[in-house]
Amino acid sequence: MQTTSQSAERTIQIFTCLFVGFLVVSLCAIACATESPEDRQITDPNSVVSTSNPQSGPVPIAQLYYTRSTFGPAWSPDGREIVFTTNLTGRFNLWRVPAAGGFPIQLLQSDDRQSGAVWSPDGKWIVFEQDFGGGELYDLFAVSRDGADLINLTNTPGISESGARWSPDGSMLALSYRPKESSNVDIALLDWKTKNVHKLTNEQTKNREWYGAIWSPDGKTIYSTRANAGDTDSDVYRVDIATGQSENLTTHAGDVLYSVSSVSPDGRTLLIASNEKGGYSNVALLDVGSRKRTWITDTKWEAEAGEFSPDGKTFTYTVNADGRTNIYMVDRESGKTTPLRFAEGITVPAGNPRAYSASGDRMLISHQSSTEPADLWIYDVATHRSQQLTFSAIASLNSSRLPASQLVHYRTFDGKTISALLWVPFDVKRDGTNPGIVLPHGGPTGQTVDSFNKTAAALASRGYFCIAPNVRGSTGYGMEFQRANYKDIGGGDLQDEVYAAHFLAETGYVDAKKIGITGGSYGGYMAMIAIGRTPDVWAASVELFGITDWLTEQEHEEPALQQYDQSILGDPVKDRKSYEDASPIKYFKNAKAPLLILQGANDIRDPKEEAEQAEMILKQEGKVVEAHYYPDEGHGFAKRENQIDAMQRTVAWFDRFLKAKQ
Repeated sequence: MQTTSQSAERTIQIFTCLFVGFLVVSLCAIACATESPEDRQITDPNSVVSTSNPQSGPVPIAQLYYTRSTFGPAWSPDGREIVFTTNLTGRFNLWRVPAAGGFPIQLLQSDDRQSGAVWSPDGKWIVFEQDFGGGELYDLFAVSRDGADLINLTNTPGISESGARWSPDGSMLALSYRPKESSNVDIALLDWKTKNVHKLTNEQTKNREWYGAIWSPDGKTIYSTRANAGDTDSDVYRVDIATGQSENLTTHAGDVLYSVSSVSPDGRTLLIASNEKGGYSNVALLDVGSRKRTWITDTKWEAEAGEFSPDGKTFTYTVNADGRTNIYMVDRESGKTTPLRFAEGITVPAGNPRAYSASGDRMLISHQSSTEPADLWIYDVATHRSQQLTFSAIASLNSSRLPASQLVHYRTFDGKTISALLWVPFDVKRDGTNPGIVLPHGGPTGQTVDSFNKTAAALASRGYFCIAPNVRGSTGYGMEFQRANYKDIGGGDLQDEVYAAHFLAETGYVDAKKIGITGGSYGGYMAMIAIGRTPDVWAASVELFGITDWLTEQEHEEPALQQYDQSILGDPVKDRKSYEDASPIKYFKNAKAPLLILQGANDIRDPKEEAEQAEMILKQEGKVVEAHYYPDEGHGFAKRENQIDAMQRTVAWFDRFLKAKQ
């Protein structure tokens, strides 16, 4: 799971906390799952209202980033403990906490990111992945339950190993295997006794990769998903451990997505997701023997498969309805579907490799909202009650001071409906003088969801109207919408961002001449191409680790991402014009808005060369541009001091160029 950073000192009190009142889902949240994107109603900009709040005021940036990120939990085999990743100290390290609640214990200390923890079947070891300086070349490590012994299992600087999963008998680990110079990701096996690694699959097609290895109950088979780089076509395979022979269980014509998430305890049924029903992701049961699919959902929202309970009597799935996600539990005998009742936001099963405890009586859940950071909860299956296990927000961060997100919809230039999350500052007048910020997401195959957004919180609490649109190319709205920007990156999708800026102005609160744009990765790319291709819309821009030139990006980024870029822009030789037309470098001469560049030096996705050439060219053009490079960061900033510094620079930049325009 990809999560934003937070952290640090407060003595966090993780006591048993039965919470019933909080866990009442709004009727809207459950009803939304039965609707579809076609039912979205256009929001009247005049219906947007700034409310009064006596406690309003700028939330200190340090409070936002000393608030922790918590993710990647794993049950111990006996169900008594949970290991997870958090940046309580300012670094993403492994911690352990009693499942009944209590103070967490730090297992390891490292400046580098640790994640993907999973317990050995005997409960003696925890295997996890760690990269180096943000470079995303992971080694697998094993640490003893007490943290006393640490082993680097792979120690391969030129190969990334991640996503470890233990065999049922504990003799082997299945893992993802990616050589630095390869565009392929394979499944490999690590022998626990000898620590030798050998590849189980041997992918030869340049734009294909294997992910999500799932062991059969007897340990003789692995089920996995084999997908193309653009994530528009995939299949579910059965791979024999002894011979490496693979069998496609979902053969089909054309581009269709199939992915597997769980196998039933008897080994006969797989829980899968597929968009074969009109390009919309739905959940089905796949009989391994007959290949017959039994559909569980029929929605045009994004339904994703969860997992079978240990006794096989129930299974779970989630529905992402317009950026808000809920969990559902299905009784296999009766077919009855029960929603897990949590407040509106993002609620998903959490656990490596499963959310259910071994006994099946409890489930790990991650829940967050626009005003609450992600925390782990333990859901009691019998009583339907939940106990909060982690408390990520520091005491001084009062959620009532944070403007909550609002879901809005607007028509864009060609009549398409665009969904967006909107943050409205407290206590501002509808006088057309306020600044606004557009927040493009990463991807482009990504989605802004209703999560705890520190950028929006920092800016909205300082008087900025923030809007985060899910423009064409976003996931969550069907494959046709996801492919609507194919060979048109920086075209229609940019116009969707422009129309988000128009929506802000149409509320009557925002001055159209005081609108900025900021984002990271594809969002950083948008922040650069926006000021060059639509220069009159933007008054300031902050870009984080974005793309300046798609052709030079192809030269410097890691091989798998080269294939991903080609899946959305075409062949760099045959379709060279689509690369040139999509590149911000082509439009920099037109830029009017000042640009701030923030970049990690070890970024393999959008390498620092992209930022360096943007800075150089804009300076040569006589534009206002500043850049700051973080030598110990990769794609996204993981260290707390760098996160705080980046946000302080962002706020100062917008204050300088937007609030100063009176």
